[in-house]
Amino acid sequence: MPGTILIGTQWGDEGKGKICDLLAGDMDMVVRFQGGDNAGHTVEVGNTTLKLHHIPSGIMYPKTICIIGDGMLLNPEVLIGEMTYLESLKISTDNLIISSNAHLIMPYHIILDREGEMRLGSAKIGTTKKGIGPAYADKAKRIGIRVQDLLDEKIFEKKVVTSLEEKNEILTKIYNVEPMEANEILTEYREYTLRLKSHIRNTSLMINEGLERGDNILFEGAQGTLLDLDHGTYPFVTSSSTVAGGACGGAGVGPLKIDHVYGVAKAYVTRVGSGPFPTEDTGDIGDAMRDIGVEYGTTTGRPRRCGWFDAVLLRYAIRLNGLDGLALTKLDVLSQFDTIKICTQYRHGGETYEEFPPHQSIFHKVEPVYEEMPGWKADISGATKLEDLPKACRDYIDRIKELGKVPFKVISVGSERDQTIIL
Repeated sequence: MPGTILIGTQWGDEGKGKICDLLAGDMDMVVRFQGGDNAGHTVEVGNTTLKLHHIPSGIMYPKTICIIGDGMLLNPEVLIGEMTYLESLKISTDNLIISSNAHLIMPYHIILDREGEMRLGSAKIGTTKKGIGPAYADKAKRIGIRVQDLLDEKIFEKKVVTSLEEKNEILTKIYNVEPMEANEILTEYREYTLRLKSHIRNTSLMINEGLERGDNILFEGAQGTLLDLDHGTYPFVTSSSTVAGGACGGAGVGPLKIDHVYGVAKAYVTRVGSGPFPTEDTGDIGDAMRDIGVEYGTTTGRPRRCGWFDAVLLRYAIRLNGLDGLALTKLDVLSQFDTIKICTQYRHGGETYEEFPPHQSIFHKVEPVYEEMPGWKADISGATKLEDLPKACRDYIDRIKELGKVPFKVISVGSERDQTIIL
C-alpha cells in the first residue's frame, strides 16, 4: 500500500465502517480526516456492535493507531463518552491520537445549528444538529477554537470570551434564546482537557513519518461523495470535503503519498435528510429496503430514504475520487426482491444524461432510466466466495462493474466482519 483512502460513493451510510474495520487489521494507522460526530460508523464483530462517531473504525485492533486528523471537528463530551463506552467493553483507547490542529465544537455551535435549522422551516437542510456547520463556519472565518488551545488556559479563555461576545448577540437578538456564560463553558472544558491532553499530538508529522517507514495507513472518509461541500448536491451537503482529495488536506499529507483509493457502494442507495434523490422509492419497495436493511441513521436514528442503485452517481464518484477499487455492501438486503433495478441514465427535457448533470436545477428534476434484472430470492449471507452466489446475483454484480468500469475488491453479504467475499 502504504497510503490507502476509503471513500463513500453515495450520500453516506454505505457501510464504510465495516469495510474500514475489515481493512484495519492490516493497517498500522487509521486516520479520520473530516467531519465530526455527525458521522456514524457501525462495526459488528461477534456479539459486539460498535457505533462510532469520532473514533476511527480501526479501534478494535489493539496494535492499530487511530488518529483524529487535522480536518476534523471534535466534540470533547461526545468523544469522552465514546472512549468510556469502549473501555467498558475492554477495548483500549490508548492508541487513540487527536490532532492538535483539529477544531472544537463548542456548546454555542450546537444551539446555533438547531436554531438555524428551525428558522429555515420547510427549506431546512436536514442537518444532524451537532453544530457541524457553525463550527466549520468559525474555522473558515478564522475565529475557531482548536484542540491545541485547550493546552493553554489563558488562550482558551480569551478565545471563548471573545467568541461569546458575538455568539450571544446572535442567540439573544436573532434566535431569542438565553445567552451563554463563559465561566460555565470554561469549567466544563477544563475537565475535558484533563481527560484528553495525553492523546493530543502533531498527527500530520506522525502520519508522514509512518508513510516514510512504509507503514500501512488507511484514511477513513466519514460521509459520502454526494455530501461533499464542493461536489455534492449543494446545499444539501455537509460542511467539509468528503472526496479523496480532501483526505490529503484533512490529514496533512501530500497526494504523492497515496497509493490506492477505494470506494464503498451500497447495493442500493439511501440518504438521510433533505435534497434530491432520483432513484428514491417512496412506496412498498423503499419501505422494504429500509426494514430489511435496518436503514436508520447511526447518529440521529432518523429513517433513511431508500431507492435503487444509481450507476450515474457511481460514475460521478469514480471520476471525482479516482477510484481504483470498489467494495459492494449490503447485497444480502436485495435477496427478497423478485426484480432488481439499476438506474443507468437520467432523462430530462428531452435530454439523456450518462453523467452527472451540469446544473443542480436539472438534477432536482431528472427521471431515472432503469434496467431491470431478475432477483435471486435466496439467502446469500453464508457465501464465502463469488461462486457461492446465485447466477442472477453474480450478473447484478457484473452489470454494476460494467457500468462503473472499476473492479470490485470486496463483496459484503451481511453485517458481520466474516460475512465478506474478498476478490
